[in-house]
Amino acid sequence: MMGVALRRLASALPVLLLVSLITFGMMRLIPGDPAAAIAGLSATPQQVAQIRADLGLDQPFLQQLVHWYGGLLQGDLGRSILMGRGVFAVTMERLPVTLGLSAYALVLTLLIGLLCGIAAALKQNTIIDQLAMVFAMIGISVPSFFLGLVMIIVFAVHLGWLPTGGYVPFAQDPWGWFRSVTMPAISLALLQAGLLARITRSTMLEVMRQDYIRTARAKGLPYHQVVFRHALANALIPITTVVGIIISLLLSGAVVTEALFSIPGIGQLLTQAVLNRDYPMVQGGLLLVTGFLVLVNIGIDLLYAVLDPRVRYE
Repeated sequence: MMGVALRRLASALPVLLLVSLITFGMMRLIPGDPAAAIAGLSATPQQVAQIRADLGLDQPFLQQLVHWYGGLLQGDLGRSILMGRGVFAVTMERLPVTLGLSAYALVLTLLIGLLCGIAAALKQNTIIDQLAMVFAMIGISVPSFFLGLVMIIVFAVHLGWLPTGGYVPFAQDPWGWFRSVTMPAISLALLQAGLLARITRSTMLEVMRQDYIRTARAKGLPYHQVVFRHALANALIPITTVVGIIISLLLSGAVVTEALFSIPGIGQLLTQAVLNRDYPMVQGGLLLVTGFLVLVNIGIDLLYAVLDPRVRYE
């Protein structure tokens, strides 16, 4: 298993290289000058030029690229232009916030998506099936930012049940953390729960038609054992694949959600970095996020062998 993981990591290196190259090039194409943003409106052209020289932005594109890759080989992601700190340190400070929000949203996604999908499959062509699929369609269709705005108006402004925004660290106040991330997590989860519900329904329907399921029922096994021990267990492979995709979508969706709810996570950090042309922060932050998603996909691949004994890696 360890050999498989190492081979997967080696095959992911070209992906990380491509992501870093695309990010590096796109940041140079965005209009604006970080040196001018740092210098301020009252700065002279000479002062802006001096800042550009200090930051190395006056060098040719290829020279900047080689310099950045040289730093990466030494484990240095660079220093944030605006914060004046190492990109890795700043990112690691914000990462737990985003991971906590994404984990909460993932739990909601699994609970809602699996329950709706299983119920719809077991009650096919009934009112339960129709209601579950209507919910799934609404979840897929409604953008997370729109749902977030509606929830702020209803549950924060009118009802006053939850705060309109902000973030409370879990270590400081667990209940305050729960209240601060509930609306962002729900706005993230409903979109993915609709996708998971539809996939779970179609997969369960296919599995329930298999001969071994009919045999299990003919042998007199309790219905709940047939559903959960045999049908759901064999449907987990495609569902697990979708869950891996959902994790990536939750992290990417956190960019908009964190900005909407003023949550100081990776999404808000990268948004501010892009707006302020903080090249090292965007390049290093996206590279770290991509690396994390690569690890998630490798973990999903290895999980296949645990869920299905028929899956074997040479």
